[in-house]
Amino acid sequence: MSLAAWVAAHGYVTVLTLVLLSALGLPAPTGLALILAGAASHGGSLQLAVLVPLAVLAESFGACVLFTGGRLTGWWLLARLCRLTMDPEVCIFRSADFFYARGPRVLLIARFIPGMNSMAPPLAGSLNMRPFKFWRLDACGALLHVLTWTLVGYFLHSYIKAVTDALAVVGHVALGFVVLVLVGYAAMWMAIMMRDRRYRNVGRVTADEVVQRLENPDPSRPIVIADVRSHGYYDPGMQRIKNSIRVEPNRLGVELDALRETLAPECDIYVYCSCVRDATSIRIAYAMENRGTTVKVIEGGLRGWVKSGCPTEPVPAGELRHLPRFE
Repeated sequence: MSLAAWVAAHGYVTVLTLVLLSALGLPAPTGLALILAGAASHGGSLQLAVLVPLAVLAESFGACVLFTGGRLTGWWLLARLCRLTMDPEVCIFRSADFFYARGPRVLLIARFIPGMNSMAPPLAGSLNMRPFKFWRLDACGALLHVLTWTLVGYFLHSYIKAVTDALAVVGHVALGFVVLVLVGYAAMWMAIMMRDRRYRNVGRVTADEVVQRLENPDPSRPIVIADVRSHGYYDPGMQRIKNSIRVEPNRLGVELDALRETLAPECDIYVYCSCVRDATSIRIAYAMENRGTTVKVIEGGLRGWVKSGCPTEPVPAGELRHLPRFE
């Protein structure tokens, strides 16, 4: 069975399911499904007059769910959506800057930009955009997205049929999609492993070990704990390790020069973040060591510190990054 025939045979349910999953932030081949649905509609298996409104409603519903989640949880939902990236904090920080720099109208084209299709709705919610304004712009964006891909499939149906018929000889479509996903994840983890090889000599230390050093200070080797989370990752009320200092990872060179002027020549520096696999901490520690500064990473970051029952304090207001809000 060819790919186009498979979509046509399963009808609207298959297409709408893929569209909804993608709108909710899950990896699903929405563009491909809409193109094939458009090709199927040319042959009469599906009706564009039914397909387009239903697909727009599915995309809009999923986006509204993410928008509400962003409005209620702020950066928390964004962190979950970026969890599988190599550096979640950078993912959030850059997405927020991209969204705000271009304004609310980015919702019209967000579905065509890899990564922004699932990040734009919760970003709009976290930046306090009015619900009706969001829905209006997002619905227009959903209509533009659905029409674009379905019409591509409709008018290029003969070419699509030839391609999908050729692809059918390699096996069942579902198996091919699963293999593609597995290869993608394998490639991602291989890239992570290759990246982490250069970080294998970065020193690690547990939260309990740092606390022991704090409770038994050595005057000849003072301790410095550096928070290397991105400013844009902060929400009002967030915590940090007590008495830690700020090192902005996106301005590392300038921050290190300033740090050297204030620190004693002989001191132990510990860095922490809040991302998966301590990605930011390890990257910063590696960069600092290349500049001649010995640094160790607190394993588990802020989460590991809190889990060990170690003391924290609110992030000072002056170190929060207050993004403008779309009232």
